Amino acid sequence: MMKIQNLNLYKTPDNFRGKSKITVQLWWLVQALFFSTTPQFMYGWRRFLLKCFGAKIGKNVIIRPSAKFTYPWKVKIGDCSWIGDYVVLYSLGEIEIGAHTVVSQKSYLCTGSHDYTKNDFPIYSKKIIIEDECWLATDVFVSPGVTIGRGTVVGARSTVIKDLNSNSVYVGSPVKFIKDRKIAE
Repeated sequence: MMKIQNLNLYKTPDNFRGKSKITVQLWWLVQALFFSTTPQFMYGWRRFLLKCFGAKIGKNVIIRPSAKFTYPWKVKIGDCSWIGDYVVLYSLGEIEIGAHTVVSQKSYLCTGSHDYTKNDFPIYSKKIIIEDECWLATDVFVSPGVTIGRGTVVGARSTVIKDLNSNSVYVGSPVKFIKDRKIAE
């Protein structure tokens, strides 16, 4: 009988990580020892460490020490954005976060998955784009390949599995459109 899923056949594609295994291990060591152990106020130091490993980080970006970056060389964050406590940027693929965007605590941006329709369970990645002036509230999950349009709000504990329109408010699992985002004058 043929196995539906045979992990003996699995192989990570060449250059999937984007850097050598040594660079990956060095980043994880730096993240554990010099990034996550810093006091909250040391935002500049954490930006510096991420930039040393190839991340593109804008000015005045606030990144909490408990945030996790799988491969920082695949991450771009625009000016004045905030990355909250325990956010995971599972950057097997590229993650682009615009300017003045908030990714709140415990959110998970997942760029990678596996093709379960093939028995060798191949891994793949798809870019996530979160445009300028968005807010992902606490504990939001974003699937591979999703684009969240400019100025959009995603409510707490939502699951984003499709692209979201600009200047909108979404909530739920999976997310549903609630209303247009209007700014009081």
